[in-house]
Amino acid sequence: MSVPNEHTVASQEKLVSDMKAVITDAEEILHATADQAGEKVAGLRARIQERLHAARVRLAEAEAVLVAKTRVAAQATDAYVLENPWKSVGIAAVVWFLVGFILGRR
Repeated sequence: MSVPNEHTVASQEKLVSDMKAVITDAEEILHATADQAGEKVAGLRARIQERLHAARVRLAEAEAVLVAKTRVAAQATDAYVLENPWKSVGIAAVVWFLVGFILGRR
């Protein structure tokens, strides 16, 4: 299993968050139109509810995969730091130096 990069994980997290918002909004629309009568409306509402339920299930599965990928990435990082402590300290020092340099120029 390959280790996902931070950009991929962040974009997947954003996608999961956006999908949750869309599903919540769709459910609110369904509740707001609950008093609408008619056979077509009732059929449409039933189909939408089924699809929302299926979307929630798929979203939960995607979220579980994302958590697993994040955990693998964290374990790989931890293993690297444990195997290369001085190299990790050097990398961290360079990163903080660059951050300080960039912020100092403001």
